[in-house]
Amino acid sequence: MGGVPRRLAELTRPESLRLLGGAPFGRIVYTIRALPAIVPVRHLVDNGMVVVRTHVGADCVGAVVAFQADDIDTVAESGWSVTVTGVARRVVDAEETERYEAALEPFVDMPNVEVIRIYPEIVAGYELVPVQ
Repeated sequence: MGGVPRRLAELTRPESLRLLGGAPFGRIVYTIRALPAIVPVRHLVDNGMVVVRTHVGADCVGAVVAFQADDIDTVAESGWSVTVTGVARRVVDAEETERYEAALEPFVDMPNVEVIRIYPEIVAGYELVPVQ
């Protein structure tokens, strides 16, 4: 560590969502009694929306949440990080729900696992690159 100096290069919204869609998992950030909570979840990106299956859906629905994923190589000191902020809504369409449930295995075996869609208002993506 401590090699070549790095900087954060801003990524475009499409590039950020593409990288996010390829990440194996991410973290949903929400609040419980006005305190931040973070839970790892599996996700996918569909039509620019982030879709997750989680047991914390009841705490998220209708609220502004953040979703974050990254791929950082600490040895090479390179990688990227993307954060999406937006309102979380339950997926209520039966066909959509079935499709997402087939594609997203939840991390935990708990009751009340729901499919949640995050409507991105803010997409912030950065890549760690060498200073030139």
